[in-house]
Amino acid sequence: MKRFKTLGVAVLGASLLLAGCSGDDGKNGATGPQGPAGVAGATGADGADGANGQDATDSTIALSVLGSFTSGLFDESASEIVAYDAQLKYAYVVNAAQKTVDIIDATAPSAFINEGVDAPVKTLNVAQDVENLLGLAAGTLTEANSVSVHGETLAVVIQGANKQANGYLAFYSTDGTFLDKAFQTGALPDMVTFTPDGSMVLVANEGEPNGDYSVDPEGSVTAVDMTAGVANLTEADVTQISFADYNAGGSKTVGEGVRISAKSRSVAADLEPEYIAVSADSSKAFVALQENSAIAVIDLASLEATQIVSLGVIDHSIPGNELDASNRDGAVNIRTWPVFGTPMPDTIASYSYNGVTYLVTANEGDGREYLTDAVDAADCTVQGGFDFDGGDCFHYLDEIRIKDIDAAAFGGDLLARLPANFQDNEQLGRLKVITNLGTSGSCASLATTGQPDAADCVYESLHSFGGRSFSIYNTDTWERVYNSGNSIESVTANRLGIANFNSTNDENGSGDDRSDDKGPEPEAIEIGVIEGKTYAFVGLERVGGIAVYDISNPEQAEFVQYINNRDFDVADVEAATLAGAKGLDLGPESIKFVPAADSATGEAMLIVGNEVSGSTTFYSVTVTNKG
Repeated sequence: MKRFKTLGVAVLGASLLLAGCSGDDGKNGATGPQGPAGVAGATGADGADGANGQDATDSTIALSVLGSFTSGLFDESASEIVAYDAQLKYAYVVNAAQKTVDIIDATAPSAFINEGVDAPVKTLNVAQDVENLLGLAAGTLTEANSVSVHGETLAVVIQGANKQANGYLAFYSTDGTFLDKAFQTGALPDMVTFTPDGSMVLVANEGEPNGDYSVDPEGSVTAVDMTAGVANLTEADVTQISFADYNAGGSKTVGEGVRISAKSRSVAADLEPEYIAVSADSSKAFVALQENSAIAVIDLASLEATQIVSLGVIDHSIPGNELDASNRDGAVNIRTWPVFGTPMPDTIASYSYNGVTYLVTANEGDGREYLTDAVDAADCTVQGGFDFDGGDCFHYLDEIRIKDIDAAAFGGDLLARLPANFQDNEQLGRLKVITNLGTSGSCASLATTGQPDAADCVYESLHSFGGRSFSIYNTDTWERVYNSGNSIESVTANRLGIANFNSTNDENGSGDDRSDDKGPEPEAIEIGVIEGKTYAFVGLERVGGIAVYDISNPEQAEFVQYINNRDFDVADVEAATLAGAKGLDLGPESIKFVPAADSATGEAMLIVGNEVSGSTTFYSVTVTNKG
């Protein structure tokens, strides 16, 4: 056959080739012993001396006030969220009271040192701009809620007059020119941010219910693809990311421990996105679901929520996690109690350490209180409310003081852990706890009023609002690797004393007033890197001031400084604020870190928006040596 003839030729050819060789080589022999070392060569010439080294120093930072821009408005959120442009050296401040964004020239922050109301460089009338562009009726839109900057573009979100209706996202150039670009978001857009690489804008849509809980829109996240540039944006670039897959019968489930209200019509309606942090590589977004005390993880490639995880609880019975639980004990009384704190963070931020993304949370705490106006108790009943109090008709309330829980509603194991007379005002009686956590039994009333009925609701544990702390989480494992525990409350107590410790934020002379609520109430958090070290700046909404921690190692954070630009000696803070007085910062709501390279002062800076005093305060961040 032809196939075998061909093979035969090939074999024959190989034989002829072998015949032309003199034979195969033999195997190599064994290696012989090593010979003696050769004579050493001559020593080479010495090299040139290197530059002198520097003595090692362990640096830290110190904050000091440069100046405060005052709006002259009191308790109207006239300075809420702040952003900054490194090129123009402008600060952008959300003035919710006037539905605007104020632009402040930050080239010389110390210029805002003299008493009196200050004038912005420019004011962006966001509601009016969007209404005119889209042909909406005047008054359709109300407060601007958040602002963010990337490159030469400014993004602003604004809510509807009907908070349950969709809001809008608007774009401006950093010089304040409206770019005639605005797109719908979900209901109540509460926060906006660019991804670090600028490829996307993300909006947290809180989706709060109305006063009588008859309308409860779903919480959501709006994502806008910015890769084509702001001038080319169309509706096709906008995606509304829903959490509907987590509803009953959906393809996904929330993590164990995620708090869902018994009154909610669905999981997606109960989730209320508050704030967004994005990983350094712009691949993941972390969404704070404050009332749920949880984080939603969003994959920014697929634009879907991949995980909803609980942030766990903080055990206040453990040394290091102590708190002051009463505003009626006439003293600073920070001690352990058999109570769990529920983080419920407002602001969150992220950073990388050893290739892992860590999430830093300001554990503020937030209850659900929904009410309408009523003439009297009868009117309240007609509206479907369960309690009338001075013109307020309550439809749902998920907080209760421990003293107001029926004595029969405490489980035996819990009672064994509680001290005698724990419901006294001087002990735990005044502390507000969450009604639908730590319960057993049917607790049917929680689904209607939010308040417990001793006949069918038993408390096996008590859960207060917030943690009076900040925490750090490993986002690969969701382990809490650090919690500041009693540090913030202890530092402010030592610094301010009983006269001003745990004060409220709208009047002086109110020391200990907030101990039964959420204490100093960490609200805002920002991260900054200075000379290779990573710092967390924590704004305290009630008592005021900024607490600074070195979080370079997420498992070994260290306290650095507490500074409070609040004059506790002013008798009438409202009158002084309206007159443009300085040094009355009340209610820090947001913080923006400005690296030294982007600051006009040559040093790193913090910009803090104070919503109660309506002031925007600039702090210098100076590098100092520890030793």
